[in-house]
Amino acid sequence: MLEEVERWLTRRSWSVADRPLHQLIAAKRASGQSVSVVLPALNEQETVGEIVRTIRRELMTDAVPLVDELVVVDSGSTDRTSEVAAAAGARVVHRDTILPRIAARPGKGEVLWRSLLVTSGDIVCFVDADLKEFSADFVSGIVGPLLTDPGVALVKAMYDRPLGTEFDSPASGRTAGQGGRVTELMARPILNLHWPRLAGFVQPLGGEYAARRSLLEQLPFPVGYGVELGLLVDALHTVGLDALAQVDVGVRRHRHQDGQALGRMAAAIYRTAQLRLARGHLVRPVLTQFERGESGFEPRTHDVDTEERPPMTEISEYAERRAA
Repeated sequence: MLEEVERWLTRRSWSVADRPLHQLIAAKRASGQSVSVVLPALNEQETVGEIVRTIRRELMTDAVPLVDELVVVDSGSTDRTSEVAAAAGARVVHRDTILPRIAARPGKGEVLWRSLLVTSGDIVCFVDADLKEFSADFVSGIVGPLLTDPGVALVKAMYDRPLGTEFDSPASGRTAGQGGRVTELMARPILNLHWPRLAGFVQPLGGEYAARRSLLEQLPFPVGYGVELGLLVDALHTVGLDALAQVDVGVRRHRHQDGQALGRMAAAIYRTAQLRLARGHLVRPVLTQFERGESGFEPRTHDVDTEERPPMTEISEYAERRAA
């Protein structure tokens, strides 16, 4: 198994510099493929505008027509996320207006799943809306292998993930701040123990990845934080390891969560894995955490994300839209 992972790392791990933009544009024109970028957003007014402007300025021009549509799906923001995104040039769609016959559930995976109904690209690229100092490399890097290699079906971004505001380079003799705490404490051990063929992914939970629509529409989507792990595991079983890849796009800076939020995320990751290991034999779990109150530590109990949306090909509205 280790040898297989090492071979995969050699064959399916690249840098964004390996595919310059002119090569991607030529491949896109030759193949006739279209590219959609989706930003799932919830109260991201401080960052979403710059991400949209960067993509439009660098990847949606006559000279560089890499991205065909850019959609921000707002999942119920209470700030000016929608207004900022629209002013920057994105098409903004509100989650609850997509497939209204099915009541929306809170969660990132829910938004990604519904986004397939309001986009048309042959390649769909997801980018988190809370990124700071955003680079268009996050899009071109992960879209590149899909445009140039028909054998690739899903590409994850990999990057350094500093925990604080300062980034310590290897040349400084110090270790870069370790963001991605749920990745290291929960997701990576689970993948290594249960799906060791996926052990080569540097950022298995990263929110920046691109895939062929023909793959995404076949996969179930966990509605919450477990969506990235679920899609990765299910893609492995659907198209095989050699159809999966990763691209180094540099450094990712974003807003970090507090310890209790990380605990809920970790529980959702574990639950997503548990469902895939033993479907149909599990009870709905909850997670109890503690906060200090006036009379001491007080329990706070949260439901752990368990619901999953079916493959989009099973939704009649999607089938009708595709047929049209």
